[in-house]
Amino acid sequence: MARLALPVIILRRNRALQLKQRRNERRMMRYMDKAFSMSDDELRANYRVDKDFIEEIINELKPYMQCPKRRSDISPKYKILVALSFYATGSYQRLVGGTYGTLMSQQSASRAIREVTDALNNHNILGKWIRFPQTRQERDAIKRRFYEKFNIPAVLGCIDGTHISIVRPTENEERFFNRKHFHSRNVLIVCDADLNILSVDASFGGASHDSFIWNQHPVKNHMISLISSGENVYLLGDSGYAQREYMMTPILNADMNSAEEYYNKLHCSARNTVERTIGRLKNRWRCLLGHRVLHYHPNRAGKITIACCVLHNMCNKRYDFMHEELEDNAIQTDDSGNISIPEERLNVTSAAELRRGIEKRTALVQHLFAARIM
Repeated sequence: MARLALPVIILRRNRALQLKQRRNERRMMRYMDKAFSMSDDELRANYRVDKDFIEEIINELKPYMQCPKRRSDISPKYKILVALSFYATGSYQRLVGGTYGTLMSQQSASRAIREVTDALNNHNILGKWIRFPQTRQERDAIKRRFYEKFNIPAVLGCIDGTHISIVRPTENEERFFNRKHFHSRNVLIVCDADLNILSVDASFGGASHDSFIWNQHPVKNHMISLISSGENVYLLGDSGYAQREYMMTPILNADMNSAEEYYNKLHCSARNTVERTIGRLKNRWRCLLGHRVLHYHPNRAGKITIACCVLHNMCNKRYDFMHEELEDNAIQTDDSGNISIPEERLNVTSAAELRRGIEKRTALVQHLFAARIM
């Protein structure tokens, strides 16, 4: 028996030595800073950002991440690089951890992605980078940008939903199975005229309709309070949302060459900003693409989505690299599954709200058409 046990002991010892050697090799690769020896093009291909911006992200997130306690611990810099690689490619953790210059085990890559995602979801980071305008000055600045670009007054943002594919959940599966027959998070996004995300909600499953998510969203009550205080503001949404004073939707079956058709044309042009925002978000952070299914618990998938939205706004503020590539390769983003639903089915408040909304839209239609003639 002793003779049989000896080869097994030797094999186990050799295996342990190989694992230790591999860990040391990964550690040495990180110590040598191989990741930053890449060219700018390679860095952008792997991480979607350049070296200087990576340093900015590190400085931004470092206070919200664990500090290394031992010399062998992975530094926040390499955790962020691994997370950026995952967000940018959507590859499996083992492949992400094997990226040149950031070699680490699959388990270490998983912990790094989780820690960086949590840091990007910290309320201080979210409050800084994803903010719905709270002051009159901020709102006026956004409305001015929409008017300069699309000639529609009082627009505070554009709203839409997009599906983020997730692996089939083990609990409450029916909440995540959408009408396109795959499991997802239905993510509500509000953006400004410059494709910055003003608000995001990734807490609902794919089975929830956009209008249902909007009715639970705190921005809705904020818009109602602004209208009640006499401020002229509204969002632009598609026909899946109910027409309200704070929500302008298209006019169905508008006659050709009519004021209503002209309104629809301007509305479509302006509302396209949210389609472009979602397209740029998914093209830049490709883990969110439909065919890159997130193999995570739905709650973790929601946090990853919000983390990518934070990085999207950071990139917009820093620079607009690869602008032409992102626009030219725009993907189809109208995946929210919206159907034109009769407004009486969406009307969960009162007929009076609907009537006031239609009256306001009618006044806007006439104003835009008169301005066109002038």
